[in-house]
Amino acid sequence: QVQPVESGGGLVQAGGSLRLSCAASGRTFRSYSMGWFRQAPGKEREFVAAILWSGAATYYADSVKGRFTISTDNAKNTVYLQMNSLKPEDTAVYFCAGSSYFPTTLESKYDSWGQGTQVTVSS
Repeated sequence: QVQPVESGGGLVQAGGSLRLSCAASGRTFRSYSMGWFRQAPGKEREFVAAILWSGAATYYADSVKGRFTISTDNAKNTVYLQMNSLKPEDTAVYFCAGSSYFPTTLESKYDSWGQGTQVTVSS
């Protein structure tokens, strides 16, 4: 099964910005929507944001609303997560995945998970 590939993570100071990318290669992978999740050490994976591949609609977790922006580039089969005003509590491994549903925050409704990219925000 084709898996997406996340990139763009790194170490940033609080208040800084990062842009994550999720490259979804292959037409077989093309799902109805894409989502970003994150998992902090010792915590369960949690929903961050979701978007229709068309870009017509987005959905965000309350914890990131107003700070994060999800977008798509259909020509590149890539989904982005622009993260601004980062906080130490945003530190986590960030994953992207495809879904046949929208909007949904449930992990079980997503498949074809990537390996994740580490985001660390220092205080």
